[in-house]
Amino acid sequence: MGYDEGLVARIRSLLTGEPGLTEKRMFGGLAFLLDGHMALAASGSGGLMVRVPPDRVPELLTRPGASPMVMRGRELAGWLRVTGEPDVDDLDGPDLAGWVAEGVAFVHTLPPKK
Repeated sequence: MGYDEGLVARIRSLLTGEPGLTEKRMFGGLAFLLDGHMALAASGSGGLMVRVPPDRVPELLTRPGASPMVMRGRELAGWLRVTGEPDVDDLDGPDLAGWVAEGVAFVHTLPPKK
């Protein structure tokens, strides 16, 4: 399964004008990096991967559709997987904007990669 092109288009529109933005195909999906740090990605297995402060993970897991990001059987610290509810368009509207803002805000706290 490839990543959702509609989701990618919505993410791009939310990131318009963001300095240091690059895109890179990773893990079967399309990652969005700011100053070299991956902030989020349209996952190749569906949904969204979002980088967040590790200490906020418990709080953010209470949001609809959020779960720990697991790769190769291991939970990734500071990463969440977000999927849409079955009765709602996948990650549409303000929920997506909020998740994108979470990933962007966190990577802005990191020093630029060289």
